Amino acid sequence: MRRLLLLAACAMPLLAGAATAQQPPQQSPQQSTGAPAYSPTVGQAGKDVVWVPTQQQLVDRMLDMARVTAQDYVVDLGSGDGRTVITAAQRGARAHGIEFNPDMVALSRRNAEAAGVTGRASFVQADIFQSDFSDATVVTLFLLQTLNERLRPTLLAMKPGTRVVSNTFTMGDWKPDQSFDTGAACASFCRAYLWIIPARVAGTWQIGEDRLVLEQRYQGLTGTLTQGGQAHAISEAKMEGEAITFTANGRRYTGRLEGGALTGQVEGGAAWRAVKAAG
Repeated sequence: MRRLLLLAACAMPLLAGAATAQQPPQQSPQQSTGAPAYSPTVGQAGKDVVWVPTQQQLVDRMLDMARVTAQDYVVDLGSGDGRTVITAAQRGARAHGIEFNPDMVALSRRNAEAAGVTGRASFVQADIFQSDFSDATVVTLFLLQTLNERLRPTLLAMKPGTRVVSNTFTMGDWKPDQSFDTGAACASFCRAYLWIIPARVAGTWQIGEDRLVLEQRYQGLTGTLTQGGQAHAISEAKMEGEAITFTANGRRYTGRLEGGALTGQVEGGAAWRAVKAAG
């Protein structure tokens, strides 16, 4: 990875005007024989941000947080020099980088070739806001919070269970499921945040004769479980992908959304199954 630095925060006002290009830059002419290889500079201007590479230690931790395996398809938004994509590919995952700067794309491809992962690592020159990455199982990013919030509706529409990991910047009022700080030895850009895309379960559900009413904001749930005509507020309620947990009337419920129904176990061993109430 990658790009990024809040221009004002990093006292780089001279780069501000150059960071908002409206059209993709033209591809650079092929490098002539003997010309020096392209080498990016920390703080150089990009489309929406300036480029700052993610520390390798944090790249590793972000992929750990997302539990990346060889079964995953990782997409890095604003992939910079390709280090996150390459690291994911070295773990056996199929990985893809979307980067606006064509010189960075070419550099990433060279880096992937040098690392021996060209069969699993790919890169494209494109605008992340005009790209389709809906089939990713893991999304990584190092973007400003305003850009994260712009992406938020797209991310929330992805398949439940998709993992999203950000370097340093959050998603506004969408609280992370997990966070990590590299510690005092790190001077800047030291935190990582993980979100797991939640299934949508808001509405009224029938559990036999009981009724479960769920209200949802991101992965958080509130609501009531009515049993024998008495409503009990649910607490400690959360979606993690398609998995649901909540407590009601002193009992802990765990389950999953499968085939349009919520099924699981009640603390103590009893099974429960909820289907959406008619109307």
